[in-house]
Amino acid sequence: MTNERTEQANALMGGLRREAAGRLTVFLGAAPGVGKTFAMLSRARELQRQGVDVVIGIVETHNRGETQAQVQGLPLMPRKQVEYQGRLLEEMDLDALLERRPAVALVDELAHRNAPGSRHERRWQDVEELLDAGIDVYTTVNIQHLESLNDVIYQITGIRVTETVPDSIFDRLRDIRLVDLPARELIERLKDGKVYLPEQAAQALQAFFSPSNITALRELAMQKVAEHVDADLRETLAARGLTGVSIQPHVLIAIDGRGQSDYVVRAGARIAERRGGRWSVVTVDTGRSANAMLQADDLEHDAGHTAAQVEQKRQMELDRAFALARSLGGETEVLYSTDPVQAVLDAAAARNARTIVVGRTRERPFARMFNRTFTQQLLRYGARYELTIVSPPKSRYQERETPGLSGERLGAGELASMLFTVIASTGAAVLSDRYLGLEDVSIVFLVGVLLLASRTRMITAAIAAALCFLPYVYFFIEPRQTWAISAHRGVATVMLFFAAALVAGRLASRLRMQVVALRAANAHATAMQNLGRQLSKAADLSQVIAAGASVLQSTLHAEAWLRIKGETGPVAAANELNDKELAAAGWSEQHGQSCGRFTDTLTNSNWWFLPVHSDQSIIGVVGLRFGTDVARLPFEQRRLAESIVHDIGQAALRTTLVSELEVARVSGETERLRLALLSSVSHDLSSPLTSIISSAGNLERHWQDLSEADRASVLQSIRFEGERLDRYVQNLLDMTRLGQQGLTLTRDHIGIDALVSSASTRLRRYEPQVKIECDVAANLPPLSVHPALIEQALFNVMENAAKFSPPGAPVRVEVRRAEDKWLRIDISDEGPGIPESERRRIFDMYYSVEDGDGNQQGAGLGLTIVQAIIGAHMGKIEALPGPSGKGTTIRISLPLGDEAAAEEVAA
Repeated sequence: MTNERTEQANALMGGLRREAAGRLTVFLGAAPGVGKTFAMLSRARELQRQGVDVVIGIVETHNRGETQAQVQGLPLMPRKQVEYQGRLLEEMDLDALLERRPAVALVDELAHRNAPGSRHERRWQDVEELLDAGIDVYTTVNIQHLESLNDVIYQITGIRVTETVPDSIFDRLRDIRLVDLPARELIERLKDGKVYLPEQAAQALQAFFSPSNITALRELAMQKVAEHVDADLRETLAARGLTGVSIQPHVLIAIDGRGQSDYVVRAGARIAERRGGRWSVVTVDTGRSANAMLQADDLEHDAGHTAAQVEQKRQMELDRAFALARSLGGETEVLYSTDPVQAVLDAAAARNARTIVVGRTRERPFARMFNRTFTQQLLRYGARYELTIVSPPKSRYQERETPGLSGERLGAGELASMLFTVIASTGAAVLSDRYLGLEDVSIVFLVGVLLLASRTRMITAAIAAALCFLPYVYFFIEPRQTWAISAHRGVATVMLFFAAALVAGRLASRLRMQVVALRAANAHATAMQNLGRQLSKAADLSQVIAAGASVLQSTLHAEAWLRIKGETGPVAAANELNDKELAAAGWSEQHGQSCGRFTDTLTNSNWWFLPVHSDQSIIGVVGLRFGTDVARLPFEQRRLAESIVHDIGQAALRTTLVSELEVARVSGETERLRLALLSSVSHDLSSPLTSIISSAGNLERHWQDLSEADRASVLQSIRFEGERLDRYVQNLLDMTRLGQQGLTLTRDHIGIDALVSSASTRLRRYEPQVKIECDVAANLPPLSVHPALIEQALFNVMENAAKFSPPGAPVRVEVRRAEDKWLRIDISDEGPGIPESERRRIFDMYYSVEDGDGNQQGAGLGLTIVQAIIGAHMGKIEALPGPSGKGTTIRISLPLGDEAAAEEVAA
């Protein structure tokens, strides 16, 4: 049920997202010349007759009369001229079209590559921006331009299509219309010159436009339309809750970067698309890449294909394959492990994948015998998965085999290290045999091979072991200085030496690979851990920006600039950005896509801009400027940068939420205090007013009947109640003025003894008979508080304690340092006390203790105001039993100017 509801929610959300943005209609053709543009213009004319605002963004008529006739009468946006290598090229004016904002824009040739210097490298990216702006788009594309079908088209036609469109753009489809012609009619149009010029048509008929090719392309086009219709139906049923699918299938694609990665990615994407499932692409880094790159300085003088050069070529292929996967809508990840098979199986289990797609691996000698090839191990250990082995075209596979051997050539540095090891080991063995009397010098050669294997590849160590075998037999096996071996024991010694050298070299090389792989895996974790430490200390947005910029610069060795919620930094980096680069940053923030260097959008910028995402929106942008020597950004660095930017966004969101929460909390306290004051005014003012009115009336009516002593007593009562009323009114005015200022605390450092003394003196002035016993610990640190408010809070609590204390009983005030970060103030009386069930309610408005402190006198404004004041200072207040079990203790806890204590209370 949960899965069905999730699918229904996802379907509804997908539909809402498409409705909120512009809607895409694609006129899909099986081949050039079938009439896609004509069909699109015909539909546009129908919409125009219906009153829809239709504008031609760009249409290529190719001088075809029928198409040019359809253009007549439709609004046409002027094209933008782009200068390139001294020539003026015409492209669609994207900015003018966005400003015009028609209901429907016609954009021909979706797969077109824009002129260098344009905002986007490809026209489909222009279409995405139009859709994001809420403009409906009608466009045309041929089936051979779909990225996932690139290899299939190559197999069918023998032509590699370079202008491709990612399949992910089809996720935004509102409608897809198949424009088709039978193969015979299309060939007749070619011969009549309605598609190409006669000389071009003749060449096309001999290559691309053969009847078999056209038939295969038509089938692919119809299959694509059928897949969209099927997916649309599934989503519609899911939105209505009519789905029986319990879990979405996942396809895991594993690549190695050795000549067939793009092909495997496309094949796996097609499998996932047919099954309507999600898919991801992984590669396993066993440490060989870093091991090879560490030798780059030693290998730079080798003219052949060195290990570092082969590894660099492999990394470039992986980068292209990962970029292809992301453009097709897949996920990508680099796995770090010395066991590729187990890493792939673990990744499949983590994703709940059902299918694993791999390329056909090259078989090595004896590998089949011992079940050691990658695919054989997957078949053996991954029995519960459906394993799909993709075999690339024969030419590509052969292409992969031959260079693979040349890629194993030893570089100059490796040859030098190997020869030095052999010579040094031989010399050390001679010295050990002659001067140390070492009987078996094979250990000397083994140490040399081990040292070499720990610094180079396994193949280098194996060749070194074979070379060390020769001087060992010649110089140290009887009879010496001959190649003959006299005894069976000598033969066994030689064979065991050779086997031990190979095994030791293999073990040392694997250990090296594990160390390097662990180092590569820990690099990402260390960088993220450092970022986490820096961001955890950031208390506001400016500190988040400073910490993020520092980590980006130190980790990626690039200049960093951040703009989050309008706040920018660092200042030095901000001064380096010109208007053009700021515009690129704004585009990235607006559209939620990376742009600039290392991307296909606004490539003329020297900065790489990445949007900063929160959970549901884009809150900023990050710019990175690498050195001019960085021609390509490795996938690991790109992934690390994106992870850091993501965490920066989450930290910025956290600080923003904390700030907003603090404002809301203070505002809530202010409103609560204001309401307490206004709601309690009648309750706390009615008693003194009633007493004053009653006493004044008695004096007026019975003046002659009262003695002098009675008159003095009534006047004293009026004065006492008037002073009491004055205190309430002053309290009310002070709190109201404070509330109007938004409860802004004007903090100052003051000793608690001064505040207790001031409150005690003030209470004695109003109630001279009260007894107050103060016990303030020595050497207490000063408080950072609003002195007048804390003094008022202490006075209110002491007055309340005096009111409920029996005559002659003291009010005790005890001040201690409870913990390192807190100051505790206990104010106790000896009254009847408060039942435990009602202690929390004494801070409520209108509350009165009927069975505890006797009289029907409530805490009124006093304790309610105290709670608001203490809460505004991030403190705590509570009611406890008296020290000896009699009476009541009001305990006030205030933080000693430490933010950590305040954060603890807030949590």
